[in-house]
Amino acid sequence: MVLTMKGLSTKGLSLAYDGVPIIRDLNLSIPTEQISVLVGANGCGKSTLLRGLARLLKPYGGTVYLDGQSIFNLSTKDVAKQLGILPQGPVAPEGLTVRDLVAQGRYPYQNWLQQWSEKDEIIVQQALEITSLLELAERGLDTLSGGQRQRAWIAMALAQDTDILLLDEPTTFLDLAHQIEVLDLLYELNQHQGRTIVMVLHDLNQACRYADYLVAVKQGRIFTAGEPKQVMTEEMVQEVFGLECRILADPVVGTPMCVPIGRKGRVNMGERFFSGEMGNNSTGVLNVNHAIRP
Repeated sequence: MVLTMKGLSTKGLSLAYDGVPIIRDLNLSIPTEQISVLVGANGCGKSTLLRGLARLLKPYGGTVYLDGQSIFNLSTKDVAKQLGILPQGPVAPEGLTVRDLVAQGRYPYQNWLQQWSEKDEIIVQQALEITSLLELAERGLDTLSGGQRQRAWIAMALAQDTDILLLDEPTTFLDLAHQIEVLDLLYELNQHQGRTIVMVLHDLNQACRYADYLVAVKQGRIFTAGEPKQVMTEEMVQEVFGLECRILADPVVGTPMCVPIGRKGRVNMGERFFSGEMGNNSTGVLNVNHAIRP
């Protein structure tokens, strides 16, 4: 079966590990040239879905389509020329330099007739430049900081020269500054090069800030999907994460911002209610007319 749809999509996709169903009858179309972010509670199937999209996990039902063709009917090298994936916590052989790692991204283009070429060298150099790694190109990966190492892996994915990048929790184990550094890099790749980016994130506020398209996954199915302002609601967070929260506007960019309540929040809300700070506002959001005093 050949579809006319461009980009990456699924129809009736069902995935399992060791016979245990994880993703069930899932239909999804990834918007091209946009950033899509998968969110959901631990164990809901986000990473499994990403592996299925990358053809790393064979479905027991349905399929994944890449530019209208079943991805399982394409050769490994053909897929690698169109779609790059950065798994969670990738490990490189000991002693590898940054340049060596990035050069691995050119593997899909090598064969016994076509060896390393000037074009390969140019693309590797461009990937190093885009990720600001030229000065670190000859350094060993094990000498880099977490943020630098993650940029090196992204550079390798860029060297594949694919239109689609899949990333599984690219900010895991990074401090906040390096998380933003990586997300800004992915944002720039999307904005300046039109790359389609699909990633799994745990931080809901970062997901809302960087995503054009937000997909909330619950128990192996899509709970809701769309623009962050449509998806990120108090009801969704309660249903998908089992968490009571308030959704406010991010004071910097205006995207939805999730503020968890938790036990301490409920105690403080009760204290403020009885002290009159909240007035008649039953939402739990501080009434600024009562909060600001001369």
